[in-house]
Amino acid sequence: MINHNYNHKQRPEKDMIFGIRAVIEAIQAGKEIDKIIMRRDMTSDLSRELYAALNGLEVPIQNVPLERLNRITTKNHQGVVAFISAVTYQHIEDIIPTIYEEGRLPFIVVLDGITDIRNFGAIARTCECAGVDAIVVPTRGGAAINADAVKTSAGALLSIPVCREANLTNALKFIASSGIKIVAATEKGTKNYTEASLTEPIAIIMGAEDVGVAPEHLRLCDDMVKIPLLGSIDSLNVSVAAGVLMYEVVRQRG
Repeated sequence: MINHNYNHKQRPEKDMIFGIRAVIEAIQAGKEIDKIIMRRDMTSDLSRELYAALNGLEVPIQNVPLERLNRITTKNHQGVVAFISAVTYQHIEDIIPTIYEEGRLPFIVVLDGITDIRNFGAIARTCECAGVDAIVVPTRGGAAINADAVKTSAGALLSIPVCREANLTNALKFIASSGIKIVAATEKGTKNYTEASLTEPIAIIMGAEDVGVAPEHLRLCDDMVKIPLLGSIDSLNVSVAAGVLMYEVVRQRG
């Protein structure tokens, strides 16, 4: 169970569950919870029951003042609002062995700190078209996978595995230990993306446009590449950059 402060944007009420008992029942029914927003300093027996239901689950919790919850919804929320994920999350440890067992070369895309739903949806759409096996995202600091994300992805998020990992560093270490080359797209790259070998089992990691791939994740990469920029703007949209790299993998693999 993870406590973290998230920036909240208004979402349709059809993506939400209100009230402590309703949220507990959703968890017990196996609903995939994207995150929970909870009033600070809740100490009732029912709130303790909610924490017990969440024990062992990698669900982000944001503790906020009551006024924040009242801005999210006018319903009788009892201090708790849960946001439902549009997909069932998986784990990369379960995906990679299956890919190898099927005799295929793994092709993974890792998203480090990409929070914009439209960018995330666009990347997922390209992943599906380019034959990517799975998308890896962090439990904290990633885009909400809701109905808007699914719509932006043209439905791709309903057909490609999304692996939500509590510790992205550990996930990358597992990817590397599985014989998969990790390549980062970064302005720190010393070679153009076309100069890198992308024919082996590959994982491409993309970072947020403002800060890029986290330094601790760059240190786990086998290669760092850049996309040439010939104009006056100093960066590409991350979904465009991801598409360029994914289709370079497709091109090199023939």
